[in-house]
Amino acid sequence: MTNQPPIRFAAIGLNHNHIYGQTGLLLRAGAELVSFYSAEDDLAQEYQSRFDQATRVATQEEILEDESIDLVVSAAIPRLRPEIGIRAMQHGKDYMSDKPAFTTLDQLAEVRKVQAATGQIYSVNYSERLETRVSTKIDELLQAGAIGKVVQTLGLGPHRTRIETRPWWFFEEEQYGGIICDIASHQFDQYLHYTGATDAEIVHAQVANYNHPQHPGLQDFGDVVVRSEGCTGYIRVDWFTPDGLATWGDGRLVIMGTDGYMEARKYVDIAGREGANHLFLVTQKETQYFDCSNEPLPYGEKLIADIRNRTETAMSQEHCFKASELALKAQAKATRVGYLVQ
Repeated sequence: MTNQPPIRFAAIGLNHNHIYGQTGLLLRAGAELVSFYSAEDDLAQEYQSRFDQATRVATQEEILEDESIDLVVSAAIPRLRPEIGIRAMQHGKDYMSDKPAFTTLDQLAEVRKVQAATGQIYSVNYSERLETRVSTKIDELLQAGAIGKVVQTLGLGPHRTRIETRPWWFFEEEQYGGIICDIASHQFDQYLHYTGATDAEIVHAQVANYNHPQHPGLQDFGDVVVRSEGCTGYIRVDWFTPDGLATWGDGRLVIMGTDGYMEARKYVDIAGREGANHLFLVTQKETQYFDCSNEPLPYGEKLIADIRNRTETAMSQEHCFKASELALKAQAKATRVGYLVQ
């Protein structure tokens, strides 16, 4: 078999440091980083210090019009991510966005239209599943029927605020879309993926600004109840991780089945085992612990294969859009409490 040339990619928009995870997963999968665009000199300098093989270009057009580039990745200000993706697809390129990939339902509708017309891939890096090794083990156990039929998921996405490090757009809802749109898109992705649901009803949603009155545009709490045929989910996201925790957030996922349940402690096992990627499984026969730190991370390789073969192995296009759609609908429906009450 002859060796295929590497998939070539470029970055447009470096405003969130998730761009380093997006770039890294593609490099590990064998893709070639060609160039990047950033309007901000400080962000460009940091990115190039880590990836000195990439050339900084003066305009987005230099990337979009480069026919040798297959894929554009972006962690721009969230409000700007859909337009970058639209332009990439219209120039014959596939696209990988950081989450949230959209801040309004109108943006999502336009992206759906352009994706259908062009046939290009619009992928969202839901990193709390796609870049955590424990998620690979969960897939294996569910496929083996370890807990029977999944009937409920509980997803918790706490984060440390680190107010002093945040850029201006972090405090403007129009720019980041709201806390459910932003953080909880991860949990909607997991709900659909692990339950097998293809759609869902938003039963309840609320957002709040409980502790940051000096930043009225910041939402520091949100929760959602979601329901599909045969399964339900609860989602809670917040900016209340205390400084005493050894990492940025105690991200947790509990999946309940008809014959057992499992709990993933993705980033930390508080007062317990060291490191990340902890999984606990309880069945009718026993309780087990799995250290998942050596499990593979297949998203990058699958996405590259999809670019080559025009397939949907990394995630289906409809799943990608539906997870974001549900987050946007929940955000729009959410009751506002705390300092957000006018």
